Amino acid sequence: MALFDLSLDALREYRPSLEEPADLAEFWEGTLSRSREASAPILEIDRADNGLALVDTWDVTFAGHDGTPVRAWYNRPAGGGDELPVVVEYLGYGGGRGEPHERLAWASAGYGHLLMDTRGQGSGWGAGGHTADPAGSGPAAPGVMTRGIESPHTSYLTRLLTDAARAVDAARELPGADGRVAVTGGSQGGGLALGTAGLVPDVDALLTDVPFLTHMRRAVDITDADPYQEIVRYLAVHRDLEEQTFATLAYVDALHLGRRATAPALFSVALRDMICPPSTVFAAYNLYGSATGTDPEREINVYPYNGHEGGGATQQRRQLGWLRARW
Repeated sequence: MALFDLSLDALREYRPSLEEPADLAEFWEGTLSRSREASAPILEIDRADNGLALVDTWDVTFAGHDGTPVRAWYNRPAGGGDELPVVVEYLGYGGGRGEPHERLAWASAGYGHLLMDTRGQGSGWGAGGHTADPAGSGPAAPGVMTRGIESPHTSYLTRLLTDAARAVDAARELPGADGRVAVTGGSQGGGLALGTAGLVPDVDALLTDVPFLTHMRRAVDITDADPYQEIVRYLAVHRDLEEQTFATLAYVDALHLGRRATAPALFSVALRDMICPPSTVFAAYNLYGSATGTDPEREINVYPYNGHEGGGATQQRRQLGWLRARW
């Protein structure tokens, strides 16, 4: 893929006009309060046999949106009695939590690691997911982007972001957790991490790679790639619902939510990424924390010749060093 977005110099200065709902903070305060009142964070936790000698695993069920159950794996160094910070990780679009031995880097580095399953996904790649999405939906395009798009109260993405925020609540109550929490993920997982840093502003660190779900109106206009094309296909049929659709998406746009974050942050972006265009990532990076009256510590790693794979293992190694310098 050739370069298709703004120049790098322009990207570093790109701060789009915002279309935030006037009641954004009120909406999310009510949504999260209802979910927290519905249930304690952890519903069930059991030791799991992962077949490994150096990592211990727990099978966790925590209370997500409106108290509905969400599955997760919790890994930590085997036999360790020390309390540790926890890295909460969110997954890319279509994936599920898979098997507990698949993602070992954070536990191997000496952290607790909570890997959140993604409700209603888990059959697009990987080893599968285990969390249903019990909510119904009106007419939608294939995929999850337009499920419940009629309102932010019914949107699938509202439920998913609420799950992500509640995963932080659960992480603080896990065995051997010391209360410190970092949130991380790539693509959809990166967007969830970014949004969660704004919804739970006392998280301690954010690591977000090629994040999806940011500056969504622009993404729909400049890329032909899925999942944003789900929105295009939906509006090609529901021609009279454009205003309503983008009004709903404004409540779940990680660009808007990330403006409310204060945690130190490490971003990554790939300049040939057609799935999460670089201008959508730089918009979130440049405006990160801007609604708080502070200027949070942040940096961004730029991969000029990569697509949606971003920095891959190189970026993960940079993340490990970045977080170790802080913890």
